[in-house]
Amino acid sequence: MANPRLNSAKILQTVLEDKVFFGELKKQINEKDLPFCNMLILTSLRYWCGLNSILSKFLQKKIPNKHRLAQYLLLAAIAEILFMETAPYAVINETVANIKKSCDKFLGGMANAVLRKIVAQKENLLEDIQKVSPLPQTFMPVLAGYSAEDIKAVAASIRQIPPTDISVKSNPVEWQKKLNGTLLPNGSIRLQNIKKIHELPEYSAGQWWVQDVAASLPVMVMGNIDGLKVVDLCAAPGGKTAQLAARGADVTALDISEMRLETLKQNMQRLKLDNVHPICDDALHFMQTTTEKFDAILLDAPCSATGTFRRHPEVLHIKTSEDVKQQAELQKQMLEACKNILKKDGILVYSVCSISKAEGELQIASFLKQNPDFKIVEITDNEIASFGQWQDHLILSDGTVRTLPFYENSQNGMDSFFICKMQRII
Repeated sequence: MANPRLNSAKILQTVLEDKVFFGELKKQINEKDLPFCNMLILTSLRYWCGLNSILSKFLQKKIPNKHRLAQYLLLAAIAEILFMETAPYAVINETVANIKKSCDKFLGGMANAVLRKIVAQKENLLEDIQKVSPLPQTFMPVLAGYSAEDIKAVAASIRQIPPTDISVKSNPVEWQKKLNGTLLPNGSIRLQNIKKIHELPEYSAGQWWVQDVAASLPVMVMGNIDGLKVVDLCAAPGGKTAQLAARGADVTALDISEMRLETLKQNMQRLKLDNVHPICDDALHFMQTTTEKFDAILLDAPCSATGTFRRHPEVLHIKTSEDVKQQAELQKQMLEACKNILKKDGILVYSVCSISKAEGELQIASFLKQNPDFKIVEITDNEIASFGQWQDHLILSDGTVRTLPFYENSQNGMDSFFICKMQRII
């Protein structure tokens, strides 16, 4: 028999102890339980620091390490009591039963007492948990270089449930009406509280795809690419590839994963984009061995993914500055290799879905210092805002773009990206 609360606790334990993304474990959840488990796991991760703070106040002694699953069951139960519309008795009864069966019957009695106190003090605890920063100390070095004000705004954004953004092939105004969404300045359409993407109007018609608004900007800044040979490095699952193809480019879409590349192929087929040529290869190997030259390169580089915590709050707990350091070294190698395949006067757009400046601003500063044959092409307002104005100024003083999770806060924010457009001048 399905036991969604126990399954959720086990997944939380795997995510946080083995440092894997929740998305990789969703196949362990049956379709019927997925909405509940998804909400419980993501809510728990968003409030993980506060939940631990609350639990520690009610525990008289530490839970033995061999029964640490009981701690995950308790923390998820607290999240459910505080933030989900579940009858308290159902949460308590099943959590206690799960702990007795999976861990220890004496811990079950303790859990019963603790959860009853949580229910009795719910209103006060809801106030208390908002005072606890959702940023774990292990994540703070990732935010090096940001002001205290920015860090406070980043912390507040963690608690927001992100919307669904849609990119369209053409006619954003028309699709905004069809999808009953909000038209953002770049032409993305923002939808709130969407449950099933494939049930949206004309999904099978292949005129739109899901893509965070920040993720849509790197292709937008490339300019007129109609008819140009463009390589999309690390392309799967294909959101940016679709943008490139829809703009008329002849696209080589490269990815190291056959499985992810198959997803890209299926997406291109649904979108009826046949000007895409998928290649399964390591990007560094490809750039070091091919004789092809391209008019433009989109290097959406492998990164720490620390800019995606709105959708993947586990990032806050499984990524550290060491991950940033490792990815920054790979990014450096990939940027250097781009010189092998880019024509003179060609455009290189570098982007990362990382909030760390080490992977963005500092990475590019280092590259340009060592490569005088490249220069920054300043990104302009009208390249990223054709349908209105952004509430916050995304373009930095050097003409690069930095999005942060609290930008467009009235519309529930965006992922954190860094984007730089460069031209090869020698």
